[in-house]
Amino acid sequence: MDRFLDQFFNVEVMVKYLPDIIDGFWVTLLLAALVIVSGLALGLVLAVIRAFQIRAVNIAIIVFIDLFRALPPLVIIIVGFFGLPFAGIQLSGFFISWLSLSFVLAAFAEEIFWAGITSVNKGQWEASRSTGLGFAETLFEVVLPQAVRMTIPPLTNRTIAITKNTALASVVAVPEMLTVAQTSLAYAANTSPLTLAAIGYLIIFFPLTILSRRIETRFAWKR
Repeated sequence: MDRFLDQFFNVEVMVKYLPDIIDGFWVTLLLAALVIVSGLALGLVLAVIRAFQIRAVNIAIIVFIDLFRALPPLVIIIVGFFGLPFAGIQLSGFFISWLSLSFVLAAFAEEIFWAGITSVNKGQWEASRSTGLGFAETLFEVVLPQAVRMTIPPLTNRTIAITKNTALASVVAVPEMLTVAQTSLAYAANTSPLTLAAIGYLIIFFPLTILSRRIETRFAWKR
């Protein structure tokens, strides 16, 4: 037990590397927030555009969705970081990680939003159009509010699952918590910095999990 505590909960090592872990914590928090906001927004925009049934545009959206749902986030990040420079596009590891995870989240979010839109009873479309509302007005004022409410449970779960992949940014040297913890581990020859990083991830994602549960309860359909 003493060896375990010394290896994973060494107070001296934790105190020494805590400032570095805190710096990484803020980078991770910023990256997670950007991924959530941009990924959900892009997913909703794509679902709305898809509802207008423009064939060429819909094909492009479906290709985008299938591509980013099929590829592992790690592969997307690595290809983006190491492949784009050969095309003359040089982006930072942070920016690549943000774009990659945002696109992955957007792909899943679009499918969830689209499922919500198509699940709204066809009669509501027809009733709204019969009152004089146009297609866009019906979509935004009648259908979309119901669709978003129905998609909250699967959307929150998928968002948390994808956002936790911010740790993958460590492979492109983004100074987030895992990167800092691994560097600190190498210098200290002790895994206590990884324990600090684990605590940091809990601080970020555990409240997010609780919040998502409250949102699901708040907006769930009454039974």
